[in-house]
Amino acid sequence: MAKIGIIGYGSCIPRNRIKVEEIAKVWGADAESFKRGLLLEEKSVPSPDQDTITMAVEASRRAVLRAGIDPAKIGALYVGSESHPYAVKPSGTVLAEALGATPECHTADLEFACKAGTEAMYICSQLVKAGSVPYALAVGADTSQGAPGDALEYSAAAGAAAFVFGSEEDKIVAELVDTYAFMTDTPDFWRREHMHYPRHGGRFTGEPAFFKHVCGAARGMMAKTKTQPSDFRYVVFHQPNGKFPLRAGQMLGFKKEQILTGWLVNRLGNTYSGASPLGLTAVLDEAQAGDRILVVSFGSGAGSDGFVFQATGRLASVQKLAAGTREQLDNKKRYLDYGTYARYRGKIRMAEK
Repeated sequence: MAKIGIIGYGSCIPRNRIKVEEIAKVWGADAESFKRGLLLEEKSVPSPDQDTITMAVEASRRAVLRAGIDPAKIGALYVGSESHPYAVKPSGTVLAEALGATPECHTADLEFACKAGTEAMYICSQLVKAGSVPYALAVGADTSQGAPGDALEYSAAAGAAAFVFGSEEDKIVAELVDTYAFMTDTPDFWRREHMHYPRHGGRFTGEPAFFKHVCGAARGMMAKTKTQPSDFRYVVFHQPNGKFPLRAGQMLGFKKEQILTGWLVNRLGNTYSGASPLGLTAVLDEAQAGDRILVVSFGSGAGSDGFVFQATGRLASVQKLAAGTREQLDNKKRYLDYGTYARYRGKIRMAEK
């Protein structure tokens, strides 16, 4: 069978940040307890003119640049998010038009809480594998929201990751070895229509939700590919905070140095649909030929997608073609006070006259 995999990737992280201390100060909370408990220092915040679509466009342009293809040849494009700007109007059509992928492009918006981005990756990879399209673009992007004063407010962040999948062996930067899915009906996190903010089950979101599905998908993925933790250079889990991915990795037998967390989630926060995809972009920025990468997402509701990738020799030639994830995370940061952050995120609502 022909090889398939990622031929281009890109990311987008807003410049704005807000520190944990700034949020805690407003609500009279202990910032140090959040920093110790969640391993979070700060999070990204979109500007008023940034949303899921604008970030998806920026990440996708970087992915197409690294892929070195004519965007008109992208036959399918999917945007996974839980914060699409419109309730009725697709994000995908705007993105496809901005890239020059229209009109011969199948497009859809996807939702599944935080794993909507890896849903897009799964569908795109299988369409390319089946030979239905030459190239397919998968995007995970979110401008996540947490209710004022809620624990989610400390982590709900913004960012986007994009991947172009293809089957031309000389273009593949990360070969897709296999995929796996693990899903149950576990209501740990939800938001009804017209609710401004999601609700969650507190500690219930950990044991029967995150850890059950992430560990189940990881074990299933390794069994399917006949691999073990020592076979991987990197493992990327969904990152709702700094502690969960570390604990999941330790439960599965991975060493701390294999688990992507620390500098990424500590200073970025939880980008929801973009979390594990953004983690993968950070890994691809530094991976070397032959490195195996395990990616396991998580979406409340609940489910996990698993992927095994292997970096190819072409990866090194595209890593510096566009801004890297860590470069965006570290450079030109702009720190906001809580009032500016609240205005940017629409948390201040005027009463109707």
